[in-house]
Amino acid sequence: MNEPDGAAVRALAASSGGASSSALCIAEVACAFHRKQREGFLTAKQSHAIRLLFLEDIADEVWRLLPVSERILREVEAMTRRLPKTMPLRAGDAIHIATARDAGFREIWTNDRHLLAAAAHFGLGARTVPSK
Repeated sequence: MNEPDGAAVRALAASSGGASSSALCIAEVACAFHRKQREGFLTAKQSHAIRLLFLEDIADEVWRLLPVSERILREVEAMTRRLPKTMPLRAGDAIHIATARDAGFREIWTNDRHLLAAAAHFGLGARTVPSK
């Protein structure tokens, strides 16, 4: 989907040698397409076509999906105990952070402000794609 900065994100991903994400992204993307359809930004036919493209990208290993294991979920539980009470942390964001740390990544890329803020508390650099 062509969201703001979409072209910059695609260019960065293409130049990086591959993109990785928690396998949670399958559910997140499916829900995002459903929301776009519900809000009238996509027709059912468009939503179906885009979902198939995303699933093709996964099959073609454009995305390297990292499993969400019980170990990751237990790490999320432990992470929440170390957070300041003022720091918002959504379950999905926590899973992405724990997955990135478990995979040995030093940074996480997102345009989500909550995920950007939380990543630093867990030793991850947080980067966003610069706007053009």
